[in-house]
Formats: sequence, structure tokens, C-alpha cells
Amino acid sequence: MPGPDAAPPGVDPTKPAAARVYDYILGGSQNFEVDRLTVEKTRQGLPELEDIAWSNRGFHQRAARWLVAEAGIRQFLDIGSGLPTQRNTHEVVQEVNPDAQVVYVDIDPMVKAHAADLLHGSPHTTFITGDVREPDGILKNVQTRALLDFDQPIGLFMTGLLMLVDDDFDPRGLVTRYLDALVPGSYLALSHPTDDKQSPEVANRFRGVLGKGGNFNLRSRAYIENLFDGLELVPPYSGADPHITFAGLWGAEDPTEADSDGSRWMLAGLARKP
Repeated sequence: MPGPDAAPPGVDPTKPAAARVYDYILGGSQNFEVDRLTVEKTRQGLPELEDIAWSNRGFHQRAARWLVAEAGIRQFLDIGSGLPTQRNTHEVVQEVNPDAQVVYVDIDPMVKAHAADLLHGSPHTTFITGDVREPDGILKNVQTRALLDFDQPIGLFMTGLLMLVDDDFDPRGLVTRYLDALVPGSYLALSHPTDDKQSPEVANRFRGVLGKGGNFNLRSRAYIENLFDGLELVPPYSGADPHITFAGLWGAEDPTEADSDGSRWMLAGLARKP
């Protein structure tokens, strides 16, 4: 695992960061001691922390495969992609369609440093530094436009991302801004943690994972459902009506077995722009 002297320019190894915390939870090695201490401290009061992260990761992978295999989507914009870990978006979709195009976006300079190695020699995949709160910087980026054809449907990923966006930045408005740039037939894959049915004490432990200045936002089911307003939700599993569901259940062969305490922290949905 990297030490403080291994931090890329712009990375503060003394403060926890969402991408590195997530990386550590998923068993990655691109994190610092402060990230590991943050996770271990949180895990004491939130033992399902790892289950939450893996449920979210599983939804992302299953949604990516469904989009390319079932919906025929050939290009993807993955905002808040995080540090490279097992089964990244381009690996999942290019197994089905080797020509699928993927643009990764993240604000963390450490992600950029490691993405360069991961994506070396991959002509259909690129990484840009961007902030979800600044849509024009992502949608009008030269590299984004060079790889993605905005006259064709795009699969937009915002998995576990908007929890990092405070209400002052209008998460619902941001989703609308990105979707307005996409043609009909495009899709939104989105997951978000919820505090529904959680005690205030436990919910506050989740919110404080990153400490002061970096808290996670938990939101209600009604709020998260509203993020999909105007879209056509895909049934989350065989026999289900179209709706958002817990992350572990989406795309599960056996929803009963896939249900877990960790999964119930994350609501997820995949929806088509009509």
C-alpha cells in the first residue's frame, strides 16, 4: 500500500478521500493509512460496511452488462468512477462488445494517476478529471467528445456518486442537466444510500465516514425515486415490475438470497430516456 511519499501531485495523504476509502473496503491497495483507519473505525459501528460497498459494486457491474448485452448500448459515461478495482466498466462491457467506448470521470487526482496505467493501450477507453457538479466541464470536454457520439444513445453511470453532492448543488438538477445532453434511448444507472428504516444513530455513523468536511449524504426513497422522474425504469429482476430496489437485488438471479443488511442501505435503478 502506498505511503505519503507515493501520493501523486494534488493528493493529501493526511485526509481520507471517498475513492480511496471505497478502494480499501473493496480490498484494493491504492489507499493511505488515514483511509484505512477511517474504514476500521466506521466498521466498528457499521459492520455491514463492506457488504454495502460490494452490493453497490455488484449493481454497477450487472447494470453495465445488461446495457451492452440487452439494450445494445455501445458507449458509456462513468462519472465518479473511483480507483481501478476488479471488473471495471470497460472490462465488463468489452467482454460483450470489444468496440464499446467508455469515458471514466473522477475528481480525485489519485484516480487519474492509476487510470493511466490501467487504460494504457486501450483505444476505446479514456479517463478525464472532472467534477459532477460542473457538467459542462465533463460534457464539453474534448476527450469526452472525441470518444463518445452524443447523437447516439449513451449509458450514464452515477453509482454511489450523488451521496457526495450536497443539497446546495441540487443533485436532481444535475441529473437533469446530464440527461438533457443525451438522446432518447440513452440510460441512467444510479445508486444512492438511504437512511429509510435506519436508526438515527446508525445513519449518523454512515454520514460521518469521511469526518468533517466530507460527510456522505443519505436520502429518502422518495427523493431517490424522484431522480428517475421522466424516465422509464427497467424491471430490476425477472418477474418484477419496473421500480428502484436495493442494490443487491438488482439483476439478481435469486432476489431472496441476494437480500442482505448491507444491500438495504443502497437503492438502485436503471432507466431509459424516452
